[in-house]
Amino acid sequence: MTKRPSTPQHLELRVRELAQLFNSMDPTPFHNKALDREAEAFIETWARGLSLQGTLHLTLHLQQLPPEGDPSALVTEAVHNHFADKTNQVRRDLSDLFWQGRISLLIGVAFVALCLLAADAIGKLGTGTAHTIARESLTIVGWVAMWRPLQIFLYDWWPLAKRMRIFKALAHAQVRVVQGKNATL
Repeated sequence: MTKRPSTPQHLELRVRELAQLFNSMDPTPFHNKALDREAEAFIETWARGLSLQGTLHLTLHLQQLPPEGDPSALVTEAVHNHFADKTNQVRRDLSDLFWQGRISLLIGVAFVALCLLAADAIGKLGTGTAHTIARESLTIVGWVAMWRPLQIFLYDWWPLAKRMRIFKALAHAQVRVVQGKNATL
């Protein structure tokens, strides 16, 4: 089976001036500068709706090009650096989540083992209603303690892995800057 070539995905972003794309509180040069929160959220929301199978193309329409000339290389580097940093941040978050999951699993297994041993000991003491309630309660509490580790390993990591794929795709997006009319953000 041959893989069908995927079509590129396009985003058009319009701003009055280049400075609107970047966080005004960030004093670093443009290529290391953080994107403006609104611009970043707009780009991420757009990318979340894509299949991420094809190349992402981001076109920045500037009402006025800067007097220094074409900022395409500068904007490309800034966008790539920003989303590469976001990819690394989510990768660390995912690693931390799996670490928390392993620790939670060790604690949960130890706790469920203690609860099952205690439930077994209570079961050997007698067969009355109080013994049955205590034995069943310990069994339930022990297994409930496994809820969080199972939640981490079965469900919690998916959204982080998806965000990491999105940021990685954005870190490799083709970026171009053009002068456009009626550009606003």
